Amino acid sequence: MSKQLKKGDAVSWDASQEKTAGRVIRKQSSPTKIKGHKVKASASEPQYIVESDKSGKRAAHRPGELSKL
Repeated sequence: MSKQLKKGDAVSWDASQEKTAGRVIRKQSSPTKIKGHKVKASASEPQYIVESDKSGKRAAHRPGELSKL
C-alpha cells in the first residue's frame, strides 16, 4: 500500500551520505523534469516533489523512499 502524503507534510529520505529532511511540495502524476533530470511519474506510479530544509533544493522521490516525520 502506498503512503498518502500531502503538501506541507514533513518527511525524510536517505541522501547520498546522510538522512535528509524536508517538506512535500506536491504529488506528481505525470512526467516532468527537475534541474534537467527526467521524473518518470505517472498516475499509476506517482512520485512526490520534495524540498530539502537544509539546501532548499527540490527532488522527486517514490512514496516508499519517504518517511513521514
